[in-house]
Amino acid sequence: MRELTYVAKRTVEWREVPDPKLRSDGEAIVAPVAATPCDVDSAILAGHGFVEPPFALGHECVARVVETGDAVTTVAPGDLVVVPWSVNCGTCDRCRAGLTAHCATVPYMAMYGAPIGGSWGGLFSDLVRVPYADAMLVPLPAGLDPVALASASDNWSLAWRLVAPHLKARPGARVLVVARGSIGLYVCDIARALGASEVLYVDPDPEHRALAREFGATTAEALEPLPQSYDVAVEATGRVDQLGLAVKCLSPEGICESASNHFRPGELPLLDMYLTGVTLRVARDSVRAHIPEALALAASGRVDPGKVVSHVIDWEDLPAALPEKHLKPVFVRNGVEDGS
Repeated sequence: MRELTYVAKRTVEWREVPDPKLRSDGEAIVAPVAATPCDVDSAILAGHGFVEPPFALGHECVARVVETGDAVTTVAPGDLVVVPWSVNCGTCDRCRAGLTAHCATVPYMAMYGAPIGGSWGGLFSDLVRVPYADAMLVPLPAGLDPVALASASDNWSLAWRLVAPHLKARPGARVLVVARGSIGLYVCDIARALGASEVLYVDPDPEHRALAREFGATTAEALEPLPQSYDVAVEATGRVDQLGLAVKCLSPEGICESASNHFRPGELPLLDMYLTGVTLRVARDSVRAHIPEALALAASGRVDPGKVVSHVIDWEDLPAALPEKHLKPVFVRNGVEDGS
């Protein structure tokens, strides 16, 4: 089979590797049918990653189940499923606590799309082995478009987690979103749907701001300090200076969620944070625990994740098209555009 491999800055290529095989009766083999780059993939393609190439790329997709072991009970061949980005067993203490990104059964940071915690391949591959099928795979609800939900493996479900629990605890909260990619736009859509009284989206890209306005957000090209103006802030820029500005905008006991990979160091306004009583969370997400609720919100019709999809591109064009700068391209196999 072919495995899309990152080989150098803005360069990927197909490489032939052996087809994956079932290694136990609890595994599954899946074929990605709609796959999309995560915001961090864009940083990797731009040469800002921290892992040296070559390695298989991709960790967001909807896939079709091809084969299952005899012990798999939750999915069957032919099913469309969301494949979470991190590899997890579902039964260790951490997984049972919802910390699937920190599974104690597999090597630390085991994931698709980067050789961290072992080599698990990438979701821009013709076939993928899923070692814990019942724990990991989430059936795509009937009626949901796999193209629109290609990002449910990570960014879409992460965006749900960044705001949904906070809006449940603080109905009508004011939300600040400082972003550069798809995560922030998903947050705008979800925050509006879940009753945020105000959403401000900050991004220098005019096309991104226009889309945020379609989701009901007000927008700004740059962030000015607005002390005690927002209850929840979401930072998804990868820039510590922007994170620092975001926390300065929080109301007393406000919450800031940083969904970025901060590859470069920087300083935070710790005294301001102390005086305001800020809660800051900087984390990669244990997304498997949130995928069902995020999909349920998508199925409700109150949100439209498909609006964030900037391009729908044929699977065969991955090597040429993936390195191009697009907001959220989705690469599809034949017949997937209509959900078949």
